[in-house]
Amino acid sequence: MSEGTAETKSGRAAGAALTIALCFAVAVLEGYDIQALGVTAPKIAPELGLHPEQMGFVFSISNIGIVAGAAVGGWLMDRFGRKPIFIASVITFGVFTFATIFVTSFETLFAARLLTGVGFGAALPGLMAISAEISSPDKRASTATMMFCGMPLGGGLAALLTSNLPADFDWRLVFMVGGLLPLVVALLITFLMKETHTRAERADSAKTGVFTALFGQGRAAPTLLIWIALLPTYIVLYIILNWLPTLVVDKGFDRSVAPQASMAFNFASVIGALVIGQLADRFGFRWPLSLALVALIGVLWGLGHATDFTMVLVFSALVGVTLMGAQYAFLGVAASYYPEIVRGTGSGAAAGMGRVGSIIGPMAAGMLLGAGASAATVLTALVPAAAVAALAVGGLGFFKRGGD
Repeated sequence: MSEGTAETKSGRAAGAALTIALCFAVAVLEGYDIQALGVTAPKIAPELGLHPEQMGFVFSISNIGIVAGAAVGGWLMDRFGRKPIFIASVITFGVFTFATIFVTSFETLFAARLLTGVGFGAALPGLMAISAEISSPDKRASTATMMFCGMPLGGGLAALLTSNLPADFDWRLVFMVGGLLPLVVALLITFLMKETHTRAERADSAKTGVFTALFGQGRAAPTLLIWIALLPTYIVLYIILNWLPTLVVDKGFDRSVAPQASMAFNFASVIGALVIGQLADRFGFRWPLSLALVALIGVLWGLGHATDFTMVLVFSALVGVTLMGAQYAFLGVAASYYPEIVRGTGSGAAAGMGRVGSIIGPMAAGMLLGAGASAATVLTALVPAAAVAALAVGGLGFFKRGGD
């Protein structure tokens, strides 16, 4: 190997590492901002006079924004490049997270979270596409998990912050932090991250319609299986993200310790994501991811029926390991089923379809709790969703990836 070739490879590796680090930072901030509403909900709801069903709508509206943002953002990334749309999305969710500190009613909170969600959604296909484009085919699951495990870490930091503040802290502080930091990261991306989608590829992307991108050239079955896998996992995920502290309180535990369950879920998710991502790259994704989702079935039942707080923490952590480990590895794998010229569109559609589940989940949980359902009932109702996801992931493993 010549010295020039070695230096080129070293430079590419350094560039990939920097890209992963920047994407990881975005994922941390997304996770923080998404979890921020969940961990501050016990303070926001009484201050604004919101009942559980209204909070369910507030939790869900950001996900409606995410669906729209993901679909449009992925399409724009194929045509105008990953980097400019990625930067715009980070600025958007930062600005409207910060705007949450000024809300005074259900309507203003609803609007702020909707627009924050648009920014979240537009960033997701960028994370998926970029992870696939900077990694070799045998490292895509682990690269994606390295990026996406920033989300549970960020969520854990939000829970950690709220659990260590005085009991009478102003919930607006949480959103102030979550709004300002994305603007700093957007600036770093502007100057430090390289574009991964070339001008020639953008020209080819413009010639391909959305339907062809998703369903053409044998991609119909993989696309449908990706959607079927992501929809139920996001139902489970967003009920846990938004309602776990409330469900812990519903079990009779003190409100002050409820964020600890969210911390256990989020921090254990990082471990699960990294381990399962490595297993998926080493042995193929089908069995590690399917078995993780099958294990999730038992873990959800255990969390629903746990009566000791220590066991609540253990099962919260195990939900993180199994659910997030499988989901984050799967996001990297899903992007690789689309060739690069349409990877943003495919990733955006997948992220958007998954986020339909994130709309359904919190609203359904809010309605169940509003009708008097117990925490055990809500969590046990998630078991079929985990089973459907396991079957879809297993089925996808029989199809060839289109982006290799």
